[in-house]
This record gives sequence, structure tokens and C-alpha cells, in this order.
Amino acid sequence: MNAEARSEPKPTAETGVLCCTDADPEALAALASRYGLQLAWGGDEEAIPGSFWGESEAGLVGTTLHLRADTPLHSALHELCHYVCMDEARRAGLDTDAGGDYDEENGVCYLQVLLAESLPGMGRTRMFVDMDAWGYSFRLGSARAWFESDAEDAHAWLRAHDLVDATGQPSGRLRTD
Repeated sequence: MNAEARSEPKPTAETGVLCCTDADPEALAALASRYGLQLAWGGDEEAIPGSFWGESEAGLVGTTLHLRADTPLHSALHELCHYVCMDEARRAGLDTDAGGDYDEENGVCYLQVLLAESLPGMGRTRMFVDMDAWGYSFRLGSARAWFESDAEDAHAWLRAHDLVDATGQPSGRLRTD
């Protein structure tokens, strides 16, 4: 497996990753809307509905991406990408667990790097740093090394599902099969 989900949440204060409040809220909402998702912001200490990992991690329920001020921006993008990459049947019953297999998880990680470019202040380089700081695990040792040297299968998976276009850019479409 190339990309693996991290095993335990790490406090944002220790890792220094960007939080959703560090992003332009309009840009984040526009990106979510592009894929048919709406954002729902919870209070500082409220549990996040649909959060698989708990803590400050983003959550998915139906067509809503749940966040708090301290939700890591990479987590919001990761969950958004799960929504994009899952098949229609899973999307229709979505509540917390996005499911999927290893190939899909790799596609999710790859797509979140691509979509980071659409958020001012994030971009690929910062996404790589935040993914590494948070504990994403890649066999080459870093998100950048994986993306640049070992993610051909993830790109091919996204292309096969029409989630990136011929130039490798996000298509703005949801997986339909």
C-alpha cells in the first residue's frame, strides 16, 4: 500500500498544521460546493458529526462536511476527497465511514494534494508538510516523495474514474461507478 490513513490524531498545537480557520472560508466553501457538499461549522468543543477519527477531524454525513475552527485543513480536504472518490451507493448512505479500498485511499490522498492548490495559503508544498506532520504514512517516507515518485497508480485510478482530466487536473466531477 502506498498511502495509509494515520492511526491516531495528533494535537494541532504540537504539529503546527493549518486549520480550517487559517483558510479563506469562501474558498473552502466554494471548493466544497463544486462537489455538491455544504460546510457545517460546530462550536469549539462540540463533537464533530460524522468524524471517523473524532477529536478535531472533519466529518461527513450525507452531503455535509462538518468542521470546527480547529479542524486541520488537510482533514477537511481528505474527507472532501473521500466524498468525491466513493461510488454512488456509498455516497447515498454516507454517515461517518467513507469506506473504500487501498486504491481509493491512494486516490483520495493524491486528489487532496491537487485540490490544495485551490486554497490560498495551502498549496501542494504545505499539504505535503501537513500530511507528514499529522502522520500520514507512505512507503517512501514522505507525502512529497510518494506523490512525485510513487503515485502513478493513484493518478491512474483517478483518471479511470474521470476525477482528473487528461492534463492531471481535478475534473470537478464525482465518481459515478
